[in-house]
Formats: sequence, C-alpha cells, structure tokens
Amino acid sequence: MTDPAPTGLTAAERDVLSRFVTDPDGDVFALTDLPEVVKGALFARYSRSGGSLKRLFLDEFADDLATDDPAARAAKLYDRIFSEYGDDSVAQLGGAHVALEDVSNLLTKRIEWGRLAAYLEQSTRYIPYDTKPGGRYRYHRDADIMAGPHAAAYERELDAIFDLYAGMVPEVMAWVRQRWPKDEATSSFVYNNATKAKALDLLRGLLPAATTSNVGMFASGQSYEGLLLRLQADELAESRQLAATLLAELRHVIPSFLTRVDRPDRGGAWSQYLADTRDQTRALARELVSADPIQPAELVTLTDWSPRDPVDAEEALVTAALYPHVTVPEAQLEAQVRTWTPERRAEVLRAYVGERTNRRHKPGRGFERVWYRFDVLGDYGGFRDLQRHRMLTIEWQDLTAAHGYETPPELEDAGVVDRWHEALERSAALYDLLSTDHPVQAQYAVCFAYRLRYSMQLNARAAMQMLELRSTPQGHPQYRRVVQEMHRLIGDQAGHRAVADAMVHVDHGENELERLESERAAEQRRQARSASA
Repeated sequence: MTDPAPTGLTAAERDVLSRFVTDPDGDVFALTDLPEVVKGALFARYSRSGGSLKRLFLDEFADDLATDDPAARAAKLYDRIFSEYGDDSVAQLGGAHVALEDVSNLLTKRIEWGRLAAYLEQSTRYIPYDTKPGGRYRYHRDADIMAGPHAAAYERELDAIFDLYAGMVPEVMAWVRQRWPKDEATSSFVYNNATKAKALDLLRGLLPAATTSNVGMFASGQSYEGLLLRLQADELAESRQLAATLLAELRHVIPSFLTRVDRPDRGGAWSQYLADTRDQTRALARELVSADPIQPAELVTLTDWSPRDPVDAEEALVTAALYPHVTVPEAQLEAQVRTWTPERRAEVLRAYVGERTNRRHKPGRGFERVWYRFDVLGDYGGFRDLQRHRMLTIEWQDLTAAHGYETPPELEDAGVVDRWHEALERSAALYDLLSTDHPVQAQYAVCFAYRLRYSMQLNARAAMQMLELRSTPQGHPQYRRVVQEMHRLIGDQAGHRAVADAMVHVDHGENELERLESERAAEQRRQARSASA
C-alpha cells in the first residue's frame, strides 16, 4: 500500500488532484481544467458534504473524468445533482465567456440589463465609425424593416448620416488639434490619443442607435438563462435571433445549465409571460395616460428620496454606522442617537467615512440606509454609459426624436454645426417615417444626440460610486453634467449634506481636453513598467 502523504492523500490521489487544483495540499486553491458543468455539480454536492472538496472530488467525480467522453458523463452527473439539489443554486456555480459581435446599440442595452454579469462594450470614444467593412457602414439592418416598405429609405438615410459623420471626423480632429496644440511636455502618443478621443466624443451624437458594437460578457449559467428568456420575449427580431444563436453556442460549454430555456412548458412559458405583461401594461398606458403636451423638464429631477427629513437621514446613517459595533437592539440604538447633538453625530460620521484618499475607498453599508430617485432627460450617448452601473434600479422609455437633441457648443467653432443639424434632422425624419409601420424598430433611426427619459433609483453608497466615477475629468461632458447635478440635488434639495459632503471625489470642474491627463497617467505607468522590466 502506498503511504499517504501528510495531507491524507495517497501519492496517486495527489497526482490526480494536481491536474485539477492549483494546490493539492493547501486549504485555499482554485479549480483548473474542469468543465463548467462539473464545477457546478461539484460545488452543489459540496454544500451537502461534511468533507473537503478535494476528497469529494476524488471519491465521486474523478472517475467520471477518466472516461472517453467526460463531457457526456459530466452532463449526466449534473442532471443527477440538478434533480437532487435544485437547478437555480447549481446554475450559479458555473459560467462562460462569450463575445457578442455586430449587435446594435439598442440590443446592447437589452443585453446589459442583467445585474449579475460582467460586460465590456466597444467604445465610440476610441473607434471611429467612418469605414465600410465589406462595403457597408456598421449599422444593423433590421429584418422587419428590410422586409417592409421603408427598406430603401432606411439604408439611404442612415448611409447619408454616416457619410456626414465620416466627413466631419478629420475636420473636427484638425480643429481640436488647432484649438489645443501640443506642448513640449506631452508626447505625441498621448496627445494624439487625447485629441482623437475629444473629436470622437464631440461627434458621437451623430451615430444612430442602429450602430453596431461588440460586447464581451462573462456570466453564470443562471444569468445567461435570464438573459435568454428576456431576449426570447423581446419585440426586436435582432434580440430573438441573438437568443437562438447564443443558446446554441452556450450549449457547447454549459449545456446542462440551460436545459429549460427552450422547453415550451418552462422557458417558453416564462418568455411568454414577460411578453404578455409588457404588452398588457403598454396597452393600458396608451389608453390611460395623456402625453399631450409633454411638460418641459430639467436635465435631472430629484423626484423622491428617503428619509425626507435631513436630520432623520443623518440619524439613520449614524445608527447604521454604529449597529455592527454594539450589542443593543436597533430601536434602542436609534433612540439614543436621536438624543445626540449634531456635533456628536458628525463625529461618528467622520470616523465612519474616514480619510478617503482614493475614490475606491468607500464607507460601509450604512450608507445604503438612504436612497434617491432621479428622473433624467439626457442624450442617449450619456445614458449608454450610466446604464451599465449594476447597483441601481434603472428604467428607460423608448428612444424617440420627440425630446430634441443636444449639440456640443464646440461644433460651432469647428465649422461643422450645419452638417450636424442636417444629420439629426434626417434621423428625426426617418424615425417619423418608420414609426407608423415599425413603432419599436423606428428607434434604430434615432441618433445618440437625441434625448432619452430614464429613471434611476439608488442608495447613497451606490450613488457615491457612480457619481465619483462618472464625474472624473476624463469622462464624457454629457454624463458628467448628469452626475454633477445629481450630487448638487442630494445636498441642496434633499438636504442630505452629510451624504453629499462624503462624496469628496465628485469633480465639478470643467476640463476641455478630457482624456489628456488620463493618457499622461497611462503613459507614466507604461514607462514605469518598462523601467522595472
């Protein structure tokens, strides 16, 4: 008999483990080279086992991986765990990376609706859309529109808009470099990147929502299931086609996590429920709500917040900050806090917030006790960036040309503002043409500069993260204006000065060449790495 190793493993067992875990002997280790379904099933079984994960793997899973068809064995193994322990918890324990390419900007927002996933989207700040891969501009040609009476007008008008955009890119780039000439302290690489980003930022409002992008995504099996069910229920043919294609590809890597998606009695019924509730609610909205006239609105309106009284908000923050460090019930703690002077409450909050030398240094979850809801009427380009924040509740209306559009003031000086207006007027005319026969698909024609109405509800801790991140000088001016105004309203209208003051990294300054300092910092980091190497 082989003598066991100090860890209680035989040499043979340790040899098997070394192929699938990073440290066969340690208490902390990562799994390697295992199918996602096996990892999910292994951890699900782990929750009902009294032993170690390594012992469980050797006793119940290793033999299945030694077969000629380990994937098939893994699927059978998952099915056993699936029925014994429940599907939802198991589907959270395995995931996949996918690339979703050439999807419209309407579809990217539908993809990124899910909170529990990671997304990286191609940026209009760094990639000009002035080329024609395969002889065609990069925009989605919706199947329903192309089969309808307006197919020729759709391509003609979007091609004209892209022509105007492509013609303006070099002109605006030249104007930016004339307006902000390079100084001796800035390298050509940094300067060219910063000025290119500025020019593309100024012109991104001309890109229609049909503009295609690439999205990289990582999510669990459960998150993919939710995404697929939503896409199956969506009104856009593009969404439903992506659902079918993505399901087929995911079944190559996490097949067992998605068994119910296209079953008529499971995923089919679920998607139908989503479609039915949407359609019924929309029908009632059109019947019951008068939209004529639409009242004017500010860029950002603070519509609700809690607690309403600033003193109550401060007391709630102090109570939440102290709660983990005491032994008394919350009601008893809160009663004591109410008797304290403003100076004593401020002392607690100063200790709780601390010296935030970096915006990533955030106070604890006590700041989640207070919340805010904002109604925003800002351009679609800015919405695209703010929508990606996960820790909030965001709802948005359909994209339309009815709310007008934003025009960067720099375009007047650059001498291209007439063509800017021409492109956006073409966008509105095409939207109007499509809206009768294709009311949902008409959104593809609307350019990023047009305003969209959306609502964001978030707690103070999530607000701190979003407002500080999106107000940094390298951010786009449009969404910087949105978050700067949100910050002002938290302090001035809600009266939550303690919350607003804790957000010390919200930047209210103006920065005309937004990316310059960020590019300089990136170059310094590259130089430091090179010197170290």
